[in-house]
Amino acid sequence: MHALRDALLTAALVAAPMLLAILIVGLLISIIQVATQVQEMTLTFVPKLAVSVVILLVFGGWMIATLRQFALSTIAQSAAL
Repeated sequence: MHALRDALLTAALVAAPMLLAILIVGLLISIIQVATQVQEMTLTFVPKLAVSVVILLVFGGWMIATLRQFALSTIAQSAAL
C-alpha cells in the first residue's frame, strides 16, 4: 500500500504543472470563444499544444529528476525486502 501511495503521489506531482497550465489556457480560450462566438476546434488545440511544449521545456528536467528519484527509491526498497 505504501508503494502504491508513493506511485500515485509522484504521478500527481509530476502531472500537476502540465495539467494546470492546460486547464488555465483551455479556460481562457473558452472565455474568448464565448465572447466572440467563434467555435473553431483548432483554436483550442493549438494553444494547448504550445503551452504543453513550453511546460515540458521549463519543467521537464524537474519531472525527469522526480521520476528518477522515485524509481531509485522504489528499487532500493524492493532490494531491501
